[in-house]
Amino acid sequence: MSSREANGDCTTKISKKAKMSGDTAHLHRDGIPADTLSKVDMYLDSFCLSEEKLQKVSAQLRKDMIRGLGKHSHNKAPVKMLPTFVRATPDGTEKGDFLALDLGGTNFRVLHVRVVEEEQKVLKMDSQICAIPKEMMLGTGEQLFDHIAACLSDFLVSQDLKGQTLPLGFTFSFPCEQKEIDKSILIRWTKGFNCSGVEGEDVVKLLKEAIHRRGDFNIGSVAMVNDTVGTMMSCGYRDQSCEIGMIIGTGTNACYMEEMKNVKRVEGEDGRMCINTEWGGFGDDKSLRGIQTEFDLKVDETSINPGVHTFEKMISGMYLGEIVRLVLLKLTEEKLLFEGQISEALKTPERFETKFISEIEEPDSGLENTQRILTKLGLKWNEVDSRVVRLVCDTISSRSARLCGAALATIANHMRICRGLDHLKTTVGVDGTVYRKHPNFSEELKETVRSLASKCDITFLVSEDGSGKGAAMVTAVAQRLALQSRLLEDSEGEDEEEEVEEEEDV
Repeated sequence: MSSREANGDCTTKISKKAKMSGDTAHLHRDGIPADTLSKVDMYLDSFCLSEEKLQKVSAQLRKDMIRGLGKHSHNKAPVKMLPTFVRATPDGTEKGDFLALDLGGTNFRVLHVRVVEEEQKVLKMDSQICAIPKEMMLGTGEQLFDHIAACLSDFLVSQDLKGQTLPLGFTFSFPCEQKEIDKSILIRWTKGFNCSGVEGEDVVKLLKEAIHRRGDFNIGSVAMVNDTVGTMMSCGYRDQSCEIGMIIGTGTNACYMEEMKNVKRVEGEDGRMCINTEWGGFGDDKSLRGIQTEFDLKVDETSINPGVHTFEKMISGMYLGEIVRLVLLKLTEEKLLFEGQISEALKTPERFETKFISEIEEPDSGLENTQRILTKLGLKWNEVDSRVVRLVCDTISSRSARLCGAALATIANHMRICRGLDHLKTTVGVDGTVYRKHPNFSEELKETVRSLASKCDITFLVSEDGSGKGAAMVTAVAQRLALQSRLLEDSEGEDEEEEVEEEEDV
């Protein structure tokens, strides 16, 4: 039995399905001679995943999610399912002025955000970008947080907000263990940072101490925000049925509102909590080995973190271009491309950028773009070469969209089952350059979700600034809940009964 037959000849199947459904995300197989096509398919077939294989991937992810939620199984689970202590999505009554701080790289942003209840809008009033010098990234934690506090002070002066004590949403995009909405312990630095005295410490406490050392301004309550949670929350004010957040860009992740009774690592049975899945680590226990190709394994081996973030390496923007480059290199070595002539650029890791894939798959100018990119990479191409390159890009981005769709369908199905619903209607707040900029990715992802989560009606909403506006919205919701809980303590319990009834209606 050939690999084509084993896979259910899925390259052709996708094309047929695409034509039947009017889906634009079909594979371009035209203009390639049959003998060349059959040889190229020998290398591309392993990227083609039948619906049956996607269902197996989905079933494995569901098992790993449940393991990640468990009190005792969590430690060994590849999908970490981290509690965020975000206990609700927006209900439309949030309002007021908030600060947002977004630290995730060599720059950080400070924002002033206003939530306007009457217009149901989250408005960015103003923002400022502050650089972090290289030496500060490797200095002491005290220096870093003093610098952040100084920039925050300058921003408040520029906005004429110095006398006000505003709540702050803090997006801190490094691996942390969150203990409460306002307590988050840095596990380890990444992205070139190595400030002393921060790992193992509460970053909110360090920020507050730096502000206290200055003594010229104060902040209100602080909410720690993961950027994926911010993505969900920034959409949740516009669409209050938004209970899933997803990022598919340089990296990938998803979060969703889980039933508290399933969150075994946090006390309490009532209500819901947003769970940060960290699904990029799916497959780190080798459960995806059956669908990894030789090219995936090579990408993993040569990465800075071999054996880690397996799923992310198969679907996200940081790696898609490199997977394409390795396939093109192999096809050229086999004399199926460019008459066997390999350019220096094609030999060089990461020279084939992921953005090239989007340009090559543009419906009208794709072939023209392909030829321009190949010339730029020092390759001597003919018409068939450019069509084969386009097919390679089609195949690899299609696999990414289908795997991402299968993972998203898993979350939706899990939510529906846990809530005891025959049918789930929900919205996904989504962000990331792959989703936003690739011409076919979003449609193929949606098609896969529809197919694998047929009892779920899912709307997609592109996020507006999850790490800025979304962080402010997390803070606004936390403030609303804190106020409600204070009111509940003063009441005689009527509100609590109403809340239970409301949950039963959901």
